[in-house]
Amino acid sequence: MIMQSQESLEMLVMVSRLLSSKLDISELLTTIMRLASRVVGAERASLYLLDEKAQELYFDVALGLPEDVQKMRFKLGEGVAGTCAKEGRSTIINDVASDPRHSKKADAKSGFITRSLLTCPMIIKGRAIGVVQAINKADGDFSETDKNNFEAFASQAAIAIENSRLFTSVKEEKRKMEIVFKRVREGAILTDVDGEIIILNDSAKTYLEHDKYNFTNVKAAFPDFTMTPGLDAAMSCEEVAFNFELYREKPKRFYLSGTVIKLFAEDKDGNSKVEGRLWILSDVTAQRLEERMARNFLSLISHKFKTPLASINGYSQILSEEAQSKGLPEIIKKSSETIGLQGRKLNALVESLLDFVTVDSLEPSSLEKMEFDAAQFLSEVAEGIRGMRKDAGAFTIKTAPAAGPVMLKADRKLLSSALTSLIDNAIKFNAGREKLVILSAQARDGGVLISVGDNGPGIPGEEIENIFQKFYQVEESFTGQVEGWGLGLSLVRKIASLHGGRVIVKSQLQKGSAFTMILPR
Repeated sequence: MIMQSQESLEMLVMVSRLLSSKLDISELLTTIMRLASRVVGAERASLYLLDEKAQELYFDVALGLPEDVQKMRFKLGEGVAGTCAKEGRSTIINDVASDPRHSKKADAKSGFITRSLLTCPMIIKGRAIGVVQAINKADGDFSETDKNNFEAFASQAAIAIENSRLFTSVKEEKRKMEIVFKRVREGAILTDVDGEIIILNDSAKTYLEHDKYNFTNVKAAFPDFTMTPGLDAAMSCEEVAFNFELYREKPKRFYLSGTVIKLFAEDKDGNSKVEGRLWILSDVTAQRLEERMARNFLSLISHKFKTPLASINGYSQILSEEAQSKGLPEIIKKSSETIGLQGRKLNALVESLLDFVTVDSLEPSSLEKMEFDAAQFLSEVAEGIRGMRKDAGAFTIKTAPAAGPVMLKADRKLLSSALTSLIDNAIKFNAGREKLVILSAQARDGGVLISVGDNGPGIPGEEIENIFQKFYQVEESFTGQVEGWGLGLSLVRKIASLHGGRVIVKSQLQKGSAFTMILPR
């Protein structure tokens, strides 16, 4: 008896080693089938897996069985195997012919005569994933010792199957991810929290010359590039997504627009923690060069307009004064006034275009920053607007009181241009009788929030992503189109970006909008 127990133990140890070495599911199931009969000295074995969706058992591997038998399925509770899977308990039947639970379907189709059965469920985390059967004890009857050994074998088989499924699932997900990574045109880099590279696709390798530098951490991935904002800002950013740009001067100008996205995983307590980062790189060289050419063209054409406009405005004023003083015909008076009015409008458009071109070409290093109280600054801007916009009809600008000084270090001139543009929009796009603009400044979370709110028509939700584009204006039927280039909000976003900040918008139709510049203090 002791000798038999030792042999059984040695057999189970050998089985455990064999099963743990198999990760391919087909190879593993075939190995389980071959070992199952040897463990308890049976003539053959059967292995059923559970189709959880259909709640049926099926032969995944059927060694030596006819094809029509291999296709057979058993519902939970049907036959010995179905009952074993449903109840989750092992069964010994040494006289199958006298047991009503035995289904004779398989025997009838295969021609095999089943005399005795030892059936064990394969259980993982309290649920049956299948059933393993030993058929026809070669010498005598199946015993309780056989059942104990077979249950140990079934448990090891269940663990091996689950591990194999997990491995196959992970391998398949990795294969899918690699396919996606390889096929996307954008450069893609997957890193852990510390920046160690897990995967990078062919586009990223090409953009960053991986074959030349052979870097393994994203911190060493951009040796030839200037990154704006810097890598430290990208790694320490608290936002889920962070945008940046890479620029390389030589051997030719090359621009990459980048986004780094945090990837989260849940710990055992259900709390989310950062597990890694996904870096997406897009080649925007053509776009940036086109923008540069557009800036140069706009600057050139704006300067070319200045000289003829000065002549038009100057001579129209002289003509108007002459018509008034010498009593020239009424048509001359009206014509000179119209020419002067339209000339001044065109001059204002050219000036705004020149302002935009100038700001759009600035770099953060060129800002003339100084420290000042943002709340007091808002009052000064509001007063300037009141003096400048006397022809805009009735409007009210209010400055919300601040709890105390809101200190900010920024370029006052640029910030004034941005606020003036926001306030101008709030007035000219508001067709209501009582136009109200509210300015506010507050310190929050290490930054300064400067807001311009209004009681205008609001902005449709689908337009909010578009309004910051250059030369974009919401359609005339909604806004009652007014004169302008559609550059004001693009200018505001550029100024915020130059300061390392951003602009957010909240709007409700027929109630108004609020534009907030979030700037580092």
